[in-house]
Amino acid sequence: MNLVMYAIPFFILLMGVEYAYGRARGRNTYRLADTVNSLSLGTLSRLSGLVKLGVAGLVFEALRGWTGMATLPAESWAVWIVAFIGYDFCYYWSHRFGHEWKLFWASHVAHHQSEEFNLSTALRQTSTGNTFVFYVPLYLLGFPTEMIVTVGALNLIYQFWVHTEHVPALGPLEWIFVTPSNHRVHHARNPGYLDRNYGGVFIVWDRLFGTYTPERADEPCVYGITHPLASWNPLWANVHVWYETARDTLRTRRLRDKIKLWFSSPGWRPDDLPPWQDDWQRPKYDPPMTPGAGPLVFVQYWIVTVAALALIVLAADLPRAFVLTGVVVLGYSFFVQGACLEGRRYATALEGIRAVLIAAAAWLWHPLLGTTLTIVVMAYGAVSLLATLRLASLRSEPPALWTSGQS
Repeated sequence: MNLVMYAIPFFILLMGVEYAYGRARGRNTYRLADTVNSLSLGTLSRLSGLVKLGVAGLVFEALRGWTGMATLPAESWAVWIVAFIGYDFCYYWSHRFGHEWKLFWASHVAHHQSEEFNLSTALRQTSTGNTFVFYVPLYLLGFPTEMIVTVGALNLIYQFWVHTEHVPALGPLEWIFVTPSNHRVHHARNPGYLDRNYGGVFIVWDRLFGTYTPERADEPCVYGITHPLASWNPLWANVHVWYETARDTLRTRRLRDKIKLWFSSPGWRPDDLPPWQDDWQRPKYDPPMTPGAGPLVFVQYWIVTVAALALIVLAADLPRAFVLTGVVVLGYSFFVQGACLEGRRYATALEGIRAVLIAAAAWLWHPLLGTTLTIVVMAYGAVSLLATLRLASLRSEPPALWTSGQS
């Protein structure tokens, strides 16, 4: 049972409530492009699971078989409680190394790129996660695989509600639990807040290991990463640090530095490479869009996401080739949406390619889809292309990459 999938309708409902509350209070924390980008990364992270095939679980089961460790009783509530606490302890170290070593930051960075802080930020997840090694102790101690997966899902679901600016500090709870207040610090790029508050459910790990910092009224949080993404492209968001680190590895001369680049903090640079030009007080990334592009992309996002969720739910009963075809077409769709949000002139051409891909995929899998669904899918591709062509006719000037606009 995938608890996260069951929680998705409640996530959507709570995002709507937060948006309405923010508008009513005159303190809206949502921007359309930023929200679509965050949600696209979340949907992509779910789709990527169809490609990974649960490799981590297979590895852990093999490790348990080799070591001969006994499995703890799944019917014991005490075992469940210890598993829940133990998972959060492992999560703390996974999360901490996700900020302190670029090898892991390259994956985790996707969660921190948003320059807003709202419930959609919680769903902004990576598709290149590589921290499963931190949970090996739970398997070797004998916790059942299903139990680890379940407490991991509960841990992730808990973290959803702490991504909001509308909940103040919660008094004594700040000593024990991760809350919106101490998690705002974690997402801030202010120099005094960087790399703090790593807990998932319990903040006590940060207090024990010296990484706790409280939110201060005299230091408002500024969100995002110090070296900006400056893009609404969710595919680039997943790989940009991997690309930059690989490029730097080739450019730096010393072998020691080539290795250190992957096992040092994200801000470290070899002496023979220029330092990052970072400005934590920079304006938010906010390129102008063609009029009407935002609402169109918002609708497109939900259409593609509904298709993605259907694919995820039905994947076990579908041909593997069909699932992979769907992942490619849907992933490319999110890429096209990013180009539209950035106001790119080539977005129209990308949408044309998408329409061809949709038609080709529908025709290829016509025997599985059936005539009615094939026609519906092809019609959707055609209507989407026509809407994009209409928007392109409204474009007057090439977009600027940066503006000083704030939301």
